[in-house]
Amino acid sequence: MAYRRTAAVEQRLEDRRAAIAAAAIALLSDHGYRALSIAAVAEHAGVATGTVYRHYTDKSELMVRIFRDLCAREVEAVTVASAAAGSATGKVAALVETFAQRALRNPRLAYTLLAEPVDAALDAERLVLRRAFAAAFADAIGHGITTGEFPDQDAGLAAAALVGAVGEVLTDPLHTGTATVGTVPDLVTFALRALGAPR
Repeated sequence: MAYRRTAAVEQRLEDRRAAIAAAAIALLSDHGYRALSIAAVAEHAGVATGTVYRHYTDKSELMVRIFRDLCAREVEAVTVASAAAGSATGKVAALVETFAQRALRNPRLAYTLLAEPVDAALDAERLVLRRAFAAAFADAIGHGITTGEFPDQDAGLAAAALVGAVGEVLTDPLHTGTATVGTVPDLVTFALRALGAPR
């Protein structure tokens, strides 16, 4: 008869996986991707290196887990912020502000997740993230076209362009930690002007 894990065993295993991921996030926040190693994660988590490998086949699988978990939270945060805004301009502003401000709270980690050279598996996850953010922008832009706040335009194209612009503008401040007080407001202004919102 095959052994079947109980719910309690499954929960303990998931708790261990989550603790290992949390240790990796702490290391990424301090040192970025290049300093991340399975040995360093194990030491930070207080487990043996073999324990990490029992839960994650390699560094790439661990990074994908971290990326999916963290980015799901970010997509939810910007979506909630946008939904709470009444007007289309408010929705776009909320999307830009929420994304940028949350990234700038932990610039080293945000840079690692968004721009630091890593591997192909994480690049694929980044594409999924960009599409999710673009979908949120497209919804807000479509709302603005319907209400007359924005001129008629290709909402999907405009959304993709805004995601690219916001990511590009934030890359250097995240990498160097040199964001100014005007970075986020200027990004919001740019986004609204690009969409054709009235001044």
